[in-house]
Amino acid sequence: MAFTTVDEDRPLRAVIVGAGFIGGQWAPELLARPDVRLVGWVDIDPERARARAAEVGLAGLPVSASLSEVLDGETPDFIVNCTVPEAHREVTVTALERGVSVLSEKPMAVTLEEARVMVAAADKAERLFAVSQNRRHLGALVAFTRTVAELGPLGMLTSEFFIPHHGADFLSGMAHPLLQDMAIHLFDAARMVSGADAVSVYCESFRPPWTWYPGACSATAIFEMTGGLRYTFAGSWSAPGLSTPWTGTWRAAGTRGAARWDGEGPATVEGPAGTALRSWPLPPDPFPDRQRFTGLAEHLAEFVDALRTGRPPQGDCHDNIRSLAMVTAALESARTGVRVPVPEGR
Repeated sequence: MAFTTVDEDRPLRAVIVGAGFIGGQWAPELLARPDVRLVGWVDIDPERARARAAEVGLAGLPVSASLSEVLDGETPDFIVNCTVPEAHREVTVTALERGVSVLSEKPMAVTLEEARVMVAAADKAERLFAVSQNRRHLGALVAFTRTVAELGPLGMLTSEFFIPHHGADFLSGMAHPLLQDMAIHLFDAARMVSGADAVSVYCESFRPPWTWYPGACSATAIFEMTGGLRYTFAGSWSAPGLSTPWTGTWRAAGTRGAARWDGEGPATVEGPAGTALRSWPLPPDPFPDRQRFTGLAEHLAEFVDALRTGRPPQGDCHDNIRSLAMVTAALESARTGVRVPVPEGR
C-alpha cells in the first residue's frame, strides 16, 4: 500500500509518545540525525517527559499528557510510539487519523483485531506505519540469515530463548508474559531467517515451579511454515541457569546441510562430504564508540528513507502483522490445547 512521502527540503519533525525506558533510548537516536528534529514529548506524566527531555539537553521541549494537544501545536511528520502495548492502538490510530506517520515499538498491538484496525487506519490515511523489530538489524542475525540461505530449502528451524528476567512490572500482570511480550522477537526472526510465513501452530504455555512470575512465563511451540518447514521454539523468562543471549540460540537444517548459531558470533555450518558451505562473517559494528540500543538507529534510518522515497522499511505494518499473527495463534493454541491455524494478517 502506498503512503504519502515528505518532499519539503527540511528536517522531519518527530514527537515521542511515552517517557519510559525505551522512549529514553529513542530520543538520542532522533537527536543524532541532522535530518530529524524532535519537537515534542508526550506522556501520561508530563513531569516524567519533561525530565527525559532535560536529560538529552532539551529542557524547553514542549511536553504534554495529551497527544492531540502536541499534534495540534507541533504538526509533526511522525511519532515514535513508545507506550505500553495496551496503549498502542489508541496512540497509533490517533496519529494516523491526523495524517501523522507512526514508528512504533513492538508489539504492534495486543490483539490481531486491534492490529487490523491500525493497518486499516494507515491505509485510509495513506501514511506510513512501521514497527521496530530491532533484532532484524543485529549484524550477527543478518549474517546468520545469509548463512542459512546457503543451505537450500529448509526442513527444520529451531530457536531457544532462556533468560532469568526480573523487572518490567507490566509483565507480572500478563497471563502469558513470554508469549505476549518477548516471543514476537523470536517469531519475527524466524520469518526473517527462513523467508517463510506461519501456517499453523501447536503451543503450550506454562508456569514452572521455580518461577517468580504469577503467569505462564515459559512456552514451547511447533509452527508449520510455508514450504513445509517446521519451526520449533522453546523459551522461558525464568531460566534457572545456562541462559541464552537475548537473541536466542538457533539451528537450521536444509537440503545442503545445517547451520548452528550461538546468538552472538558467526554461525557454524556443516554438510555432507564434498559440500562447500559458507558461514557469513559478522559485519563491523556501526557504532563501536557509543553505547546504543541495538537496531534503533538502523530502523530509524530506514523509516526516514521511507518517508522520503516511498520505499517500505522492514517492519512495515502489512508485513509485521504476520509476526503478530504467530503470537496470536500461539496464545490461542495454549489456551485451547489444540493445533490452530495462523490467521492471515490482513
